[in-house]
Amino acid sequence: MRTWHDLSYLGRGTLRQKAAWEAIQKTHIMEILSVYRPVLAGTIPLDIDVKQSDLDIICESHDLKQFEQAVRTVFGCLHGFEVTHLDIKSIPTCVIQFLTADFWFELFAQPVAVEKQNAYRHMDIEARLLEIGGLNAYQHIRALKQSGIKTEPAFAQYFHIPGDDPNEALLQLELLTEQELRERVQLWQKD
Repeated sequence: MRTWHDLSYLGRGTLRQKAAWEAIQKTHIMEILSVYRPVLAGTIPLDIDVKQSDLDIICESHDLKQFEQAVRTVFGCLHGFEVTHLDIKSIPTCVIQFLTADFWFELFAQPVAVEKQNAYRHMDIEARLLEIGGLNAYQHIRALKQSGIKTEPAFAQYFHIPGDDPNEALLQLELLTEQELRERVQLWQKD
């Protein structure tokens, strides 16, 4: 399993990943949020981003009001700064958005270790599926996203993953070994 905490791969990646790396470096956002164990999640790390993709940074915070205040102190004056508090599957969540360094940033904090948050778990299994699917998977999933389909449904559609809820269906795959996952993908693509 890949560790997503080391962002150095962005500096060696695609033009968009390099631009994301520069924006992250310019804002010092990972250092500012370091106490919250920030991880860049979503489509840019996977190289399946589209033009409107933002920089999703997931964080662990057991005091969401304090998290909000820490972010507001540094980034609160930026264009589009907005804070939303909500419950996601009974988990208190703080989402903060703003625009800087030519990127929309979306910070997502929960009182849950980042590795156990769904965004991290989805990214992990999606990276594994892309490894199996190769260049064809990257191209088709990006095309599905450009047509307006969200990430998890795009994966479910491309890989023929069964189930009514693509988010949950992907999470059901994370404990499979690489060989089991490859066999499962081959089985679905035969049906």
